[in-house]
Amino acid sequence: MAVTNTPTTCDGFFIVILTTLIISSSLFGTSNAQLNATFYSGTCPNASAIVRTTIQQALQSDSRIGASLIRLHFHDCFVNGCDASILVDDSGSIQSEKNAGPNANSARGFNVVDNIKTALENACPGVVSCSDVLALASEASVSLSGGPSWTVLLGRRDSLTANQAGANSSIPSPVESLTNITSKFSAVGLNTNDLVALSGAHTFGRARCGVFSNRLFNFSGSGNPDPTLNTTLLSSLQQICPQNGTGSGITNLDLSTPDAFDNNYFTNLQSNNGLLQSDQELFSTTGSATIAIVTSFASNQSLFFQAFAQSMINMGNISPLTGNSGEIRLDCKKVNGS
Repeated sequence: MAVTNTPTTCDGFFIVILTTLIISSSLFGTSNAQLNATFYSGTCPNASAIVRTTIQQALQSDSRIGASLIRLHFHDCFVNGCDASILVDDSGSIQSEKNAGPNANSARGFNVVDNIKTALENACPGVVSCSDVLALASEASVSLSGGPSWTVLLGRRDSLTANQAGANSSIPSPVESLTNITSKFSAVGLNTNDLVALSGAHTFGRARCGVFSNRLFNFSGSGNPDPTLNTTLLSSLQQICPQNGTGSGITNLDLSTPDAFDNNYFTNLQSNNGLLQSDQELFSTTGSATIAIVTSFASNQSLFFQAFAQSMINMGNISPLTGNSGEIRLDCKKVNGS
């Protein structure tokens, strides 16, 4: 991917504008040519601006919302491709992915997606898909938080169903081994570089105790905490998440700059300050190819930004519905006519 760096300052953080993208030929059996950057240029030319404005408004009252929105896109794409199936509510014929283990009581931001969709419907009725909303919202969330901007490929259509079982089995878990997570990425056509780059989205946002408490007291049945967890961080987390507690406490994924999109996530891993098991494993798994990638991103934020942007494009191209497949949902929460 060719990149032109245009440095600007925004709250003290360096923004890399990715101006030239060379798109790879195909991924996971789907041609990227089916999606393109100008898909709505004639039918809803202000779509991207509408998405960005709505997220700017949401960020004023919810500093977590950017991380929450990109997580929705991630969890959507890993289940039947990027088709907005994660947004569909339970109905007589549909078991919602919202109630799957990786999403229940943790996936959030659905109200902001609905606000974006309402604004788009007011401007361009029946034109912009909910799956494209998630892709556009992810880019806006990252760039508004000091991270890279990239050209979002568009033209996805929305699913007619959901796959709760698939959400339970296909979405990587924060308590899984690096081997298992790598396999789940590979299953959707993403490689080790994509895995490390996309994990860098944990440079902003929060996590509940329940997804990392396994590291704090009795890691893998050892009777002791995870030895790859920094002892100072361990003490702090044990206060937030006491043993036999409710598991509902929340803490920052990135200790140093919790609401900014930067490469501090990777420098945190180098000092054993990764919050999730799946994060720290990227640097602490002996002999893993991920270690060198973490090291390179930790020392070069521009390199991370470039890799992250390309991996987001790669992920956004997982098995999209295009052409006459699926539909353009009028309400992201339900299939048309239901």
